[in-house]
Amino acid sequence: MERTKDSAAIIAAIRADMLDEYRQPHSYPWIIGYSGGKDSTLVTHLVFEMLMSLPPSQRTRQVHVVANDTLVESPLVVQHLVESVSEIEEAAQAFALPLVTKITRPAPDQSFWVNVIGRGYPPPNRTFRWCTDRMKIQPTSRYIKTKADEEGQVILLLGVRRSESATRAASVGRYDNGERLNRHNDLMGCLVYRPIVELDTEDVWEFLALKDPPWGGSHLKLIGLYRDASGGECPVVTQKSDAPSCGTTSSRFGCWTCTVVEKDRSLEGFVEAGYAEFGPLLDFRDWLASIRNDRDRRQARRRDGRITITDGGTFVPGPFTLKARAEIFERLRQLEKTTGQALINEEEVGLIHEIWAHEIVGQTKAKPMDVREIKKGR
Repeated sequence: MERTKDSAAIIAAIRADMLDEYRQPHSYPWIIGYSGGKDSTLVTHLVFEMLMSLPPSQRTRQVHVVANDTLVESPLVVQHLVESVSEIEEAAQAFALPLVTKITRPAPDQSFWVNVIGRGYPPPNRTFRWCTDRMKIQPTSRYIKTKADEEGQVILLLGVRRSESATRAASVGRYDNGERLNRHNDLMGCLVYRPIVELDTEDVWEFLALKDPPWGGSHLKLIGLYRDASGGECPVVTQKSDAPSCGTTSSRFGCWTCTVVEKDRSLEGFVEAGYAEFGPLLDFRDWLASIRNDRDRRQARRRDGRITITDGGTFVPGPFTLKARAEIFERLRQLEKTTGQALINEEEVGLIHEIWAHEIVGQTKAKPMDVREIKKGR
């Protein structure tokens, strides 16, 4: 179907709107939520070009490009994220732009592996999606809060679009006050600016295909990632109402360990596109999902000692047993050898051993035989 609207005119209007907002008579910094996907890349591209178009005397507002690495991102995606953030940072320094970059990560004791292998949390699902808050919301929110405290207020630029999905359209409409800036629902001192909210997907791809990034190179690698994965990025998430965007049934880039989705279609896409080395990651993820509700691998009591029975009389098991956690750990270490990928860092390993040691001491007083069995499993 032939498109009737003028994409160039729409982009020009967005540029003018951005410039007008940047020139407002205050010094509140901009923070761009950068996921490395198409929409946040477009926003970053337009902001970078806007800064370059201004004389140095008018570049009065600091811009922060903030990305998030959950530490279990899909390998090709996190590689693109880290490389592109580095390219943006280096170019900003070369052009003397007031732009800095930051990659946020979960607090060491709240990483995926520390929670699953250390504390025995079952892999997340739709009813117990513990990962999004700990691994995505909290790290980025901490950075935003720090800047808001320092500056009095910040403006968060998000690459969300009304036409992205029905869910996204409802979210945009729910928090749209008719003004350019909207107050963030959860973060004090944070205003939200959605510059590309009215763009269609075709507009985004047309721009990225025709325009090279102002920090150098091209957008071809990003386009290739989407082509190979047949997916989209898990967006930057800074509030729990956006959590459904993370781990949906669509083919989105995200954590390779994600068990919220039934199938990781983006990682499957990479394997089908020739990245066979990621096949074992898919197998491990499927195995992790398969043991989630295995009663033999779950404790009867929760970590606080309680036994949980729902109002309907359903027994809810507690965390993985220490033996099951040791099994997951050993399989993960073997997976690292198989793939040649570093999948867990030594700080996480140290924290896991500390948690195990604490629990083993507690069990030693009650069940010495169980402790000997755990040590065999390790």
